[in-house]
Amino acid sequence: MREGLTEATFRKRRDDAPAGFFRCEAAGLAWLRAAGGAPVVEVLDVDERGLTLERLVPVAPTRDAARTFGRGLATVHDAGADAFGVAPPGWDGDGFFGPLDAPLPMPTGRFDRWGAFLAACRVVPVTRALVDARVVDDTVVRDLDRLAARLDAGDLDDDDRPARLHGDLWSGNVVWTAAGATLVDPAAHGGHRETDLAMLRLFGLRRLDDVLDGYAEVHPLRPGAAGRAGLHQVYPVAVHALLFGGGYVGQLATLVRRWGR
Repeated sequence: MREGLTEATFRKRRDDAPAGFFRCEAAGLAWLRAAGGAPVVEVLDVDERGLTLERLVPVAPTRDAARTFGRGLATVHDAGADAFGVAPPGWDGDGFFGPLDAPLPMPTGRFDRWGAFLAACRVVPVTRALVDARVVDDTVVRDLDRLAARLDAGDLDDDDRPARLHGDLWSGNVVWTAAGATLVDPAAHGGHRETDLAMLRLFGLRRLDDVLDGYAEVHPLRPGAAGRAGLHQVYPVAVHALLFGGGYVGQLATLVRRWGR
């Protein structure tokens, strides 16, 4: 539940939230803010039932704001993490991914390689959940298993070091304000920078091309990043298939057919 307290504050609340849910989010926001890049919503108070945040007033995005956001996001990523899979400082345990009313556990860990992290902490757990819920057929399961094996073997690794990720960077978690595009609602962890960018592509951030141009001014991406976006979208699409079914199941099947074979 979201409710206003004063004109200057905003309360994000759920009385029966999983233990530590809001403290984990607060730790992630603090970690992202410490990078000194893109603006991050300010946490005013946190307890087991909610977060009190500064209230953000949306405005229309501009080209300059989008490029500035891209530069700031690259700065956040470049602030780095100790390893792939790590939780933000101040939080000890698994994270959470998904909507406020139905968040899923998001395993954390400490991995030297991105592929091994993605396999162990994302692809394998979500495959088990999909099987238990009988959401996908045997072909999709086989492709997910093959993708996990490819990742674990290092077939899809590169030499990019662990980035400081927002972790759930769909367009709804970027609030355009007069002070700049501001990050909210993270699932922060150490991961691959292209994961955040693939999430922006997945649900269509406005002025994304300008954001990417600004990003490249600070940290040029390896050639082919757009073509690799589907690999980074497997996990969020799988979670959407698990929670909502429908067209997300077919979208997941298409993604894992490409990357799991």
